Amino acid sequence: MTESSRELLLLGIGDAPGRSDTLIAYLAEAGYLVRSGTLRDLPQGRPLGIVLDISPFADDGWGILLELKKNSSTRDIPVLPLYLSEEGKVGGIFPVAGFFILPMETEYLLKKLAVLGMTDDTEMWDLQTLIVSRKGEESVAKAMVAAGFDVVNAYTGKEAVALASIGPFYSAYSSLMLPDMSAFELMEKFSHHPRTRTLPFFVLLKDELKEGEKKAISREIAHLVRKKELTKEEFLQALRRR
Repeated sequence: MTESSRELLLLGIGDAPGRSDTLIAYLAEAGYLVRSGTLRDLPQGRPLGIVLDISPFADDGWGILLELKKNSSTRDIPVLPLYLSEEGKVGGIFPVAGFFILPMETEYLLKKLAVLGMTDDTEMWDLQTLIVSRKGEESVAKAMVAAGFDVVNAYTGKEAVALASIGPFYSAYSSLMLPDMSAFELMEKFSHHPRTRTLPFFVLLKDELKEGEKKAISREIAHLVRKKELTKEEFLQALRRR
């Protein structure tokens, strides 16, 4: 398999493959070949990307995400998190620009941003990045300064929304869980504002998540989705923006 193929690997479905029928049909409409599997399938070839169920009904979606991002051989594979209901309805997709494991590795971040073309203008312009975390993330701030960015800190989601509405930011990095909301809720709020609608949004992950934390995050995602179902057209529109 080559990276230029149109094959996506669907993870987190577990022993309920029928849940993925609607999702696979949606992706097929967009021209993708989708196969459901496990992390053990990755050594057989690198897919174009990974579609990951992070709903409360997933088979350890958050554990899978951590394993992917902690492994140097898989951490660069793009991951699209989404919410699948127990019946397989597509409740929402979350077009995160990327995930990073804390503490941040400066060398890896610099390489990743260069590949994404996000450091091309740092010598010519004064560019700001927004870091959102309840305690601040020193390793992330140091890495961004090394990449040529000015750093602005926000300590809650509400503060981040306020800052982003008045200041031009080139990118944003948010802890997975903030004191007042999740990173996914913050990203949704950004998507409704013209200034931040296309802002590259990265999520910062701890290297370990306890089972209680995983369940709490999945419940937060379920609350955010509010039992809605995306039509095929809505899903494909959001996918194209990704």
